[in-house]
Amino acid sequence: MVDNNTLDFYAANAADYVENGQDEPSSHLRAFAQLLPPQAKILELGTGSGRDAEFLLQRGFDVTPTDASAELAAHAEARLNHPVRILAFDALEDVSQYDAVWACACLLHAPASELTDDLSRIHRALKPGGLFVASFKAGNGEGRDSFGRYYNYPSADTLLAHYRDAASWADLQLQSEVGSGYDNLPTQWLWVTARR
Repeated sequence: MVDNNTLDFYAANAADYVENGQDEPSSHLRAFAQLLPPQAKILELGTGSGRDAEFLLQRGFDVTPTDASAELAAHAEARLNHPVRILAFDALEDVSQYDAVWACACLLHAPASELTDDLSRIHRALKPGGLFVASFKAGNGEGRDSFGRYYNYPSADTLLAHYRDAASWADLQLQSEVGSGYDNLPTQWLWVTARR
């Protein structure tokens, strides 16, 4: 289920959000790419501006960018000259299709009550041994930011519990770091790396 207030924000601010997404790809994305075999098939959830998909496509990967926002998908598609699939997390039905899933700052919008199921769907979509990297804003439970966007705001322990309840991962690691986001506020980020 997609939060309507969050979708409304991205619909109304898509152009500005995309403009703010022109910075360099993160060290996490570079590390992710280095772990993949040539021409790996990648599902990107929450492509947003298309920045990360562009980086991956330029390196010869077979990328399927997706976003739940039709407006962001249209902007990303224009940037990439590549199809962007409109997809909500709970609509993912692929089975053993991808070598990797990249979900930077998007699953943080998944309803807390749905997150375990979303992670199960991602596990199912990966090929055996497939790599999954996602980032979340840490917190103490659900809430909204100053723009009205919904966040699940998990603690590290809560987030790992969602992953463990979702599937039996071959490997599961969490890294915490301070950064920022669209709101330019200090943010504690939780980066999770998992393998099917």
